Amino acid sequence: MRTAYSVETVRAAERELIARLPEGTLMRRAAAGLATVCAGLLGRVYGARVALLVGTGDNGGDALYAGARLARRGAGVTAVLLDPERAHAGALAALRAAGGRVAERLPERVDLVVDGLLGIGGRGGLRPAAAALVARVPQGVPVVAVDLPSGVDADTGEVAGAAVRADVTVTFGAYKPGLLIDPGASRAGVVRLVDIGLTLPEPDAAAARALQHADVAALLPAPTASSDKYRRGVVGIVAGSAQYPGAAVLSVAGALRGGAGAVRYVGPAHAAEMVLARYPETLIGRGRVQAWVIGPGLGAGREDEVTELLATAAAEGVPVLVDADGLRGLSGPGAGAVLLTPHAGEAAALLGVRRAEVESARLASVRELAGRYGAAVLLKGSTTLVAGPGGSGGPVRVNATGTPWLATAGSGDVLSGLAGSLMAAGVGAVDAGSVAAYLHGLAGRRASSAAPVLAQEVADALPGAWRDVLTPPVPGLGGA
Repeated sequence: MRTAYSVETVRAAERELIARLPEGTLMRRAAAGLATVCAGLLGRVYGARVALLVGTGDNGGDALYAGARLARRGAGVTAVLLDPERAHAGALAALRAAGGRVAERLPERVDLVVDGLLGIGGRGGLRPAAAALVARVPQGVPVVAVDLPSGVDADTGEVAGAAVRADVTVTFGAYKPGLLIDPGASRAGVVRLVDIGLTLPEPDAAAARALQHADVAALLPAPTASSDKYRRGVVGIVAGSAQYPGAAVLSVAGALRGGAGAVRYVGPAHAAEMVLARYPETLIGRGRVQAWVIGPGLGAGREDEVTELLATAAAEGVPVLVDADGLRGLSGPGAGAVLLTPHAGEAAALLGVRRAEVESARLASVRELAGRYGAAVLLKGSTTLVAGPGGSGGPVRVNATGTPWLATAGSGDVLSGLAGSLMAAGVGAVDAGSVAAYLHGLAGRRASSAAPVLAQEVADALPGAWRDVLTPPVPGLGGA
């Protein structure tokens, strides 16, 4: 599991370690890891041309010390200082002693650029001088960010103005939430974690966590010798309408692949016919269920039906997933185990803000939704996030799988059915949402192979994704 800690937590761990080490040791550890990654990207260090963009904080010092290491191996290293009077003096001296030089502007020819402008404590976008410097980086030249891309908020991933877009980010001691959550994550490129010896709190004290194969495998339901379809759980699907009959089919498709023993469809007769034609194993009509999925393709005007079903489920102690049009039936905090699965537009409507505000502040948005509605929330999008009820009940889950091709009609219906089926099989709401998002993302990758994909194809790829998660990884490669 990738565990991301807040800036405050990382800073506290750094202070504790610095107090026990000779002066400058921690920065040199970070610089050694940074230089190693840069050398790997260059391939041949001797004769390579490296430019350092250097700010006034510790990240600038890390970049300068790393530059000194590369210079000693024969690279031509040039440092461009944002504020020469406030650059890290010891690191700058080390660079010069190693043969590096300082210039007022980027060289015309460069093989690698190192972004050491802002540290993890930076807030807001790049200031004009820094933004102008970044804008001069030649197109196509690889950029390595020190700890995180300058201009990205380390705690949230928010980007409030100009920011660096890195090909690789070398982060020290711990992942930061802004490296896992968009829009910051999309600017981080490949993230490499360098161990510098920090002692961090238990994972439950983290700000965000991203599941990997082993974590998901441990949460997947598995039948036993005594299982039957009812003991494995029955999920009820309330979906589809005259306008969106396919939502019923796709929700059922996801649910049938989700680990429950049976799927019960409750909806319009014409949609039920479509479901049976495709999936004859589906049960039709109301009956006992262990979880409900409400909302995909319901259409407008059915809010009272949703409200009534939520109340009934709460009274019976049955967990409920609410998606799409079903979200219109929410009036405030409800009772029972509830998982809401909005996309950014639906989240914006629930919060009474513009969609752009949700997309630019995904972490804050998912926490606010979870707090306002007293439910677990799965916020779909370029970074899918899952928050526990109340919004502050432990780390937010960040999904690390997927492909942009999953942004296709019906994909969310498959996800809802899958998550609801996991809930019916006894998986808690936060875990069900996290596991469903992970498998859905893997299935999307499998089905698309970097090409357009249909939602039904994603559903069909779910068994393969499930098997991938349960297959022991090749030594040294690990999970997604």
